[in-house]
Amino acid sequence: MILISACLAGIPCRYDGGANTVPVLAELTAGGEALPVCPEVLGGLPTPRIPSERLPDGRVVNAAGEDLTEAFRLGAERALELCRIHGCSCAVLKARSPSCGKGVIYDGSFTHTRVPGDGVFAALLRENGVRILTEEEYLKTRL
Repeated sequence: MILISACLAGIPCRYDGGANTVPVLAELTAGGEALPVCPEVLGGLPTPRIPSERLPDGRVVNAAGEDLTEAFRLGAERALELCRIHGCSCAVLKARSPSCGKGVIYDGSFTHTRVPGDGVFAALLRENGVRILTEEEYLKTRL
């Protein structure tokens, strides 16, 4: 079983209430081969919500300046627990997300500036030995 960002499976949990549906990942989820999770929702954040970004110091703030770090950490911990319960050793996560981004995230200035780094959940998965791919990497490996 693989773990995937719920928005990639078509679940409308993005900050704006939408989804980032990747049909092949939605099919894996529908077939019971993938576990969809949204760490932000698991951390108690509503959908829709004000967009958030991760600052260089690791904190997560929304565009209104509210510090949401604890909600992001709680959601990441809850999602990791689900990953463990279901025996997921690989995750396909939403690129550039403050939760799920791998390798590149937005810098916290809300100017679409990209910087090296991981989202809160991606970092926690990496620390716990889970292999991570963005949806972009996953699609390239399947071509």
